[in-house]
Amino acid sequence: MATYYTSITDEQAALLHSAPLFFVASADPNLAEGPGNIGPVNLSPKGGVRLHVISPTRVAYLDYPGSGNETARHAAAGGPITLMVCSFDDGDAAIVRLYGKAHVTPFAESALADVLAQQSTAELKVPRQVIEIEIEQTMTSCGYGVPVMALVRERRSADRGRKYKEAS
Repeated sequence: MATYYTSITDEQAALLHSAPLFFVASADPNLAEGPGNIGPVNLSPKGGVRLHVISPTRVAYLDYPGSGNETARHAAAGGPITLMVCSFDDGDAAIVRLYGKAHVTPFAESALADVLAQQSTAELKVPRQVIEIEIEQTMTSCGYGVPVMALVRERRSADRGRKYKEAS
C-alpha cells in the first residue's frame, strides 16, 4: 500500500541520491491533447544526471538537449510535474514519487549549475537548463513490479539510436 508524505523523508532522500535513473512526467494544464493530438502528458527517462535534494521540499536536476523541451513548456504553463525513482537493487524494492511544480532556469543563470554539473555523468551534451521542483507531496510504494537490474554504463554518443526513428 502506498504511503504519502508532505515532504521528502530520509529514506526517500537516500534512494533519490543513489538512483542512476529517474522518470519525469509533466503536463500542460491548458491542453486536453498535446501537439499532433498526442496525449498531454510528457514522460521521459533521465539518466546520466542525479536528482539533487536541496531541502525536504525541493529537488533539482540538469536537463540536456536531445529530446523535446516539453518539461520546460509545461512548467511555464503552470502544469504539474511528477518524478519517479525506482530501486532496482536486490532485496530493496521501492518506488518513490515526488509531486509538485517545476521552475526552469537556463544553465548559465542558475545558482545550482556548478553543483549539478559536478554530479552529472552524462557525456552526451552541454547542459541546457536546471529544473527545480517544489515538492507538494511524496509517495512511497512497494516496488514489487520493478525488476532487479544493474547499471552497466551510461550512454555514449556512439549509442545514439536511430532504429525506432523515422528517416527524415
